[in-house]
Amino acid sequence: MGNLKHSHLIVQELKTPNFSPDKVAEYAKFATRVLWMDNNVVDGAFQMNCAWYLKPNSHISIAHTHTTDEIIGFFGSNSDDPYKLGAEIEFWLEDEKYILTKSSLIFVPKGLKHCPLITKRVDSPIFHFSILKDGAYKAIKNSQ
Repeated sequence: MGNLKHSHLIVQELKTPNFSPDKVAEYAKFATRVLWMDNNVVDGAFQMNCAWYLKPNSHISIAHTHTTDEIIGFFGSNSDDPYKLGAEIEFWLEDEKYILTKSSLIFVPKGLKHCPLITKRVDSPIFHFSILKDGAYKAIKNSQ
């Protein structure tokens, strides 16, 4: 594929995001990151993370905001019942706690405080993704 004019726009292997080794190791305890794209991987791209959540997480994402909109997705892996998440995820939007047990898409408008995100139970793998319209992942930490 390398000889084609637009082959640089297709990502088929993980190019690790610019996170600290500790953060990467902590994430790997409960999830397998599959692909990552941002403007460091493909010039001009917005940021997207794709991963399989395999276990409950002890790592709790702290509350934060972004300067751009975000979409966060969680999908169960049972093709016979695609709306069954096969897991329980606690997700916060501002000061409201949501318990997700069905496949879900969450739109987080820029500036809206979100998280923690706690994967409380995983009965079968969950496909997770997040998309930020920005070219790189930037979180502004907020206290809870």
